[in-house]
Amino acid sequence: MTTKINQTSLALVRGDITKERVDAIANAANALLMGGGGVDGAIHRAGGPAIEAKCRQIRAEQGGCPTGQAVLTTGGNLPAKHIIHTVGPIWRGGTAGEAELLASCYRESLGLALKHGIKTIAFPSISTGVYGYPVAQAAVIALNAVKQFLAAHDGLDEVRFVLFDDATYDAYENALSKMRD
Repeated sequence: MTTKINQTSLALVRGDITKERVDAIANAANALLMGGGGVDGAIHRAGGPAIEAKCRQIRAEQGGCPTGQAVLTTGGNLPAKHIIHTVGPIWRGGTAGEAELLASCYRESLGLALKHGIKTIAFPSISTGVYGYPVAQAAVIALNAVKQFLAAHDGLDEVRFVLFDDATYDAYENALSKMRD
């Protein structure tokens, strides 16, 4: 499913983000940039040691990455040249500022992409794995944050959501359909 926001294509695809041929992929990272489980672990494994080396340097310089923020590293062995690591919130029932922190992940990642001349970026569904964010709610927040950012900024050619399973894809497709109505 694809739509246009300003000059940017917004696409939903089902697949494996580590195989995406884009300028950058976003990583649903942990605050220490340590390459944990889920998509984070898959990206670190597929990308190789260059990613861990850069993450180690970032930890030494700034102690990691706070929730809702983003940092840039090489893509290592991945088809993408860059990885934008962003730390999503852990779901605590929706009353601990999770929605704003999740939206911030997307805004900060897109801002970093523009700053570094990145034209195409692929996102996973941030915080919906081990961090437990309900997928349907996360999809609405993610798509709205991206839509608002793209409405206010030019410079990106494509923002792609690469969703690993049918249930996650369906939740994003439903949210995007409602946005377009």
